[in-house]
Amino acid sequence: MSSIERREAPGALSKDRLSPEAQAALAAGRADSTRRAYREDREAYLAWCAARGEQPVPATQELLVEYAAHLTLTPRPRTGRPSAPSSIERTLSAISTMHAELELPRPETKGARLVIAGYKERLAKSKSPRARQQQAKAAVPSALRQMLAVLDRDTLIGKRDAAMMLLGYAGATRSSELVGLDLGDLVECEEGFMVQIYRVKMKAFTDTAVPYGKNPATCPVRALRALVTAMREAGRAEGPLFVRIDRHGRIAPPMMRHGKPIGDPSGRLTPDAASDVIERLADAASLQGRWRGHSLRRGFATAAVRGGATMIRTAKQGGWADNSTSLARYYEAGDPWEDNPVTGL
Repeated sequence: MSSIERREAPGALSKDRLSPEAQAALAAGRADSTRRAYREDREAYLAWCAARGEQPVPATQELLVEYAAHLTLTPRPRTGRPSAPSSIERTLSAISTMHAELELPRPETKGARLVIAGYKERLAKSKSPRARQQQAKAAVPSALRQMLAVLDRDTLIGKRDAAMMLLGYAGATRSSELVGLDLGDLVECEEGFMVQIYRVKMKAFTDTAVPYGKNPATCPVRALRALVTAMREAGRAEGPLFVRIDRHGRIAPPMMRHGKPIGDPSGRLTPDAASDVIERLADAASLQGRWRGHSLRRGFATAAVRGGATMIRTAKQGGWADNSTSLARYYEAGDPWEDNPVTGL
């Protein structure tokens, strides 16, 4: 892309004029997962253009229509199925922002979005599961109890997984927020724990109160205290709260690949590893559907609405922005049984 002529628009941000430090600081404004997805989307688009002998930028509307159609028909190596509609929409955003970063006019995507609309209808008529947005199931209290029941909480792994589940639920955390916690972010008090959580979308820390639960088996405070105590007994009084543990109870065992060490030396779990824990426990509990780290955040929001919590209090506890449309959707949907208009007719 370096050989592509850039057309600087008035007021455009020129990265060439920024120091490496400033460029890194600018890139940090976008979430890691988004940066990774955009990078993969762009690399795939550039490879497709190179194979066809097409000029990738500035992209014509016709080229984007062709590429969108290609994505609806071509199986992805990772899944063996064509991209989902939401993935193609993200790809268009990645290509569009790539133009903006090169100081080129954003391409016209209307035609490509018509392709996506037709693709959605085709999937819906064929009853394909991909016609629906694949959301993680909500880990409401009943599901949490089932997953916790399969844990051996006498082991260090069991203590870690129980604390991860219950704190992730009580704090309505994203996976990256949960694994980003350190032991020093917990302050125990008479009422429970005050936890300092970095909210990735707000790009700010929140002091989140985690109170005692009525049932000891599902109490996040007791679960956290059990984990912290066990970690200290194992010689860990600082550093990451949630770490990798092997079946022998060793904390942060070395990981090697091709003779080279991999993974965080401190043993901090990755967001994907935290999600895998939830998925594994849901499978062991014979729960159906897609279970990931976000299940805890969805479960909290769902239970808060059903319990009559106000949107303001729910947003504060879970680190949602005041004008969060995602949180508003939970309240607009309500409880499909309690708020069903058919009831009483």
